[in-house]
Amino acid sequence: MKILLVGYFTESSEVNIIRNFPEEWNVVIVPPGEEMLYHIADCQVIIPEHVKIDFNLLSKAKKLKLVQTGAGYDNVDIDACTKLGVWAANAAGVNAQAVAEHVMAFILSYYKNILFLDTFMKNKIDQNQLDYTGSEINGKTVGIIGYGAIGKKVAQFCKAFDMNVLVHTRNAAVQSDGVIQVVNFDDLISQSDIVTVHSSLNPQSQKLMDKEVFKKMKNTALFINTARGGIVNEGDLIEALKNKDISGACLDVFEKEPLPIDNELRTMSNVILTPHTAGMPDGLKFHKKRYDFFVNNIKRVENGQEPESKLNQLF
Repeated sequence: MKILLVGYFTESSEVNIIRNFPEEWNVVIVPPGEEMLYHIADCQVIIPEHVKIDFNLLSKAKKLKLVQTGAGYDNVDIDACTKLGVWAANAAGVNAQAVAEHVMAFILSYYKNILFLDTFMKNKIDQNQLDYTGSEINGKTVGIIGYGAIGKKVAQFCKAFDMNVLVHTRNAAVQSDGVIQVVNFDDLISQSDIVTVHSSLNPQSQKLMDKEVFKKMKNTALFINTARGGIVNEGDLIEALKNKDISGACLDVFEKEPLPIDNELRTMSNVILTPHTAGMPDGLKFHKKRYDFFVNNIKRVENGQEPESKLNQLF
């Protein structure tokens, strides 16, 4: 069994990844490019971290049985996989705890002004000169767009902090209960003190958060995105922050990654940024729970079974 993992990893992360797979499997880790094309011809499984899996690429993988992604799969052409008889699967929910904790860290850091206070202390400024704003989150309303495993976990955390939780989801089975209130998109946007995105990137969510949406938000609102950068019109977000249409933003994902050095978001005092690390529980480019899921799914396909968390149907 040849496993091709395409992405950018540190040497130590590559060691950890390879150790997680059975010794008898041939695990090849390469960056996108020519070397990837050489190995894709005879691999049975591809795990694409930083590459688009389209019909053209799939047609070169004559022995491919499975395209396995993490939680997100917007880089995979599912229809092309189906046409070519290749299973596609993601690892839904494996990073829910990590991402939800990251969202809470964003919320608390922003409202408690942790970054400012840390800088103040380290710059050894006279405490009599301290002048800052902060806020309790008790009683604030958080609006969650998308209610999968991550959205549900964020809702539970926010409820534990005595926050009001609004949810907008296309899943008609989700109903209001003691934790959440299901509302339409416009009501969520206009009523929330915090708007946090947890939907997948798809044609309906592409640039969902644009100028018109930001204008409908409270001018005191905080916007959080740990899902996909493409859900947001980044230029519109920057203008909304400049014009004080919203109060601030906490972002882990961006339209272009890594975030360009000259991107204006890097200079804004009302923005907190992290480098697409919300789903990483241990601070490394290695997520054991995710790779355990990958190994189990590969074994299932190897044994002629359907993969878990499948994204298409072949039989």
